[in-house]
Amino acid sequence: MKICLFGGSFDPVHSGHLTIAEAAVQACGLDRVIFLPAAESPFKQGKAHLFSDAQRTELLRLATAHAPWAEVSELDLQLPPPSWSWRLAEHFHKTYPEAQLCWLLGTDQWQELHRWARYDYLRERLHFIVYHRGEAPQPRKGVRSTFIAGHHPAAATEIRRALTHGAPLPEGWMPDAVEQRAREMVKAQSC
Repeated sequence: MKICLFGGSFDPVHSGHLTIAEAAVQACGLDRVIFLPAAESPFKQGKAHLFSDAQRTELLRLATAHAPWAEVSELDLQLPPPSWSWRLAEHFHKTYPEAQLCWLLGTDQWQELHRWARYDYLRERLHFIVYHRGEAPQPRKGVRSTFIAGHHPAAATEIRRALTHGAPLPEGWMPDAVEQRAREMVKAQSC
């Protein structure tokens, strides 16, 4: 079995995240992608989320409801911050000892991978799937990796700005039901 871990703030989840995950499923023959909303990235400590942990999880579940390969795990939200990828890798390695574990990430994270806590442990345990929008990044010595190309224009920063100002989103940036629920959540916060 091939299981892929996909961590991130998902503040909020958008069509780009879903496109990336589906591209990884297709390109790498993944059986499951586990979306892991992060409590607090070690590289973004102190940065507040627009959506609460419960809201981000709800939106992820709504967004992935029709993807049979997708699962949402609240594991990182239950652990004390910051969010350490090695803890998640360790947990899922113990839970699925026979599975090939992958980690899905973008080029920006791939460039910083050497800074991740317990880097050597991660490269021993995981196969990294790197999603890039242009030229493939350089492989890293001793790190198992697959590079997949694609592009989706959705950007969480712009989505948060539009949602908080009641502005429309570009077509296809969020699944309709997810956008509607996110707008309801933002509206309830402002009351």
